[in-house]
Amino acid sequence: MAPIAVSLHGKVALVTGANTGIGLVTARELARAGAKVWIACRSQAKAEAAMADIRQQVPTANLAFLRLDLGSLAATRQAAETFLASGDALHLLINNAGLAGFQGSTTEGFEIQFGTNHLGPYLFTRLLLERIKASDSARIVNVASRGHYRSKGIPFDHLQKPTRTVVAFDEYCDSKLANVLFTKALTKRLPGDRVTTYCLHPGVVASEIWRRVPQPFRWIAMQFMLTNEQGALTTLHCAASPDAAKETGLYYDVQKPKTPSKLARDEALADELWNKSAEWTGLQP
Repeated sequence: MAPIAVSLHGKVALVTGANTGIGLVTARELARAGAKVWIACRSQAKAEAAMADIRQQVPTANLAFLRLDLGSLAATRQAAETFLASGDALHLLINNAGLAGFQGSTTEGFEIQFGTNHLGPYLFTRLLLERIKASDSARIVNVASRGHYRSKGIPFDHLQKPTRTVVAFDEYCDSKLANVLFTKALTKRLPGDRVTTYCLHPGVVASEIWRRVPQPFRWIAMQFMLTNEQGALTTLHCAASPDAAKETGLYYDVQKPKTPSKLARDEALADELWNKSAEWTGLQP
């Protein structure tokens, strides 16, 4: 893939779920462009393997590990505290980590797709927000999905219960709608700050996110999916493109802004989700 066209020397990036898939490609290319990249994931062993892989291709890569479990609000708080204690600036926060096809609940009892794909990133972003604001020309990039078009809304009455459907696709789509709504609400709350926000559909990528989808359905579907390198292109566009720096609060598909679903454009729903998420995470709205 073509390298990022601009230098990111002196910049600090944090990529969640950077040990595999499009997160790994994103971290590698940001490091290649000169950024210091924090690899945020649950497993130190997997992170170290990912960092070794990146260094094979980018020997000069400046990398750091951050233990982050988005399925636990307590662990997410600890991760934010650890990063803030490092003293690093934060110019690029890439909320890439996510899961699909899982059954059950998070540590605090939220439906696992919603809790891991939305509530954990919501808390993590908000805890890091003052550091992001203090960093020059910062960006927040939320990896959502075209699946948000299939969501019928945020099922507030079911979010503190285990997964209801067999393959968890409805829950996944609802969590991706939450990603787009979160971006909308976050943009509204950043007037005058030098922080731009983005959400995106990376394409249907043959990545680890589908690991819980039963075989042979997973194998068949993955034959028609994009590579991780192809899937990372829109994330990298939002993270580093000079053109994207002039935009904020938009939804992207194939490296271009696209109109999200009608529900994703509902400001009242975005505010309700923001306020509920604040209540559930113990933050002020």
